[in-house]
Amino acid sequence: MTHPANHEPDLLSLVRCAAAAADDKKASETLIIDVGDVFAVSDYFVITSGANSRQVHAIVDEVEEQVRKSGGPSPVRVEGIDEREWVLMDYGPFVVHVFNQEQREFYQLERLWGDRPRVSWEPNLTPEAETA
Repeated sequence: MTHPANHEPDLLSLVRCAAAAADDKKASETLIIDVGDVFAVSDYFVITSGANSRQVHAIVDEVEEQVRKSGGPSPVRVEGIDEREWVLMDYGPFVVHVFNQEQREFYQLERLWGDRPRVSWEPNLTPEAETA
């Protein structure tokens, strides 16, 4: 647990920030899955999708920028950015999966992890987000 004195964001805040950043770029069906009890490598998955490769790329850029602005790290690695069909952003304790819609329907990660709890999150409600 993060102590208030060190001003570093806690893990769940960063995960929710990633989901909200995807939403800012009009991502579809963004959800957070708690996989910590059954997946040794990460605690949370953020799963989202874009309508086309350009939107997938915009979502990836926004997630990276907003997590960094919130005091979080850059991803340890990013895979699939060239193809823009399924981009995996590995932050260590959480992973952001940005799909194009066709790949998301094919892989159905949310079904694979369907027995795991979902984590609630709220979209950014800043004036910038409301007018965008």
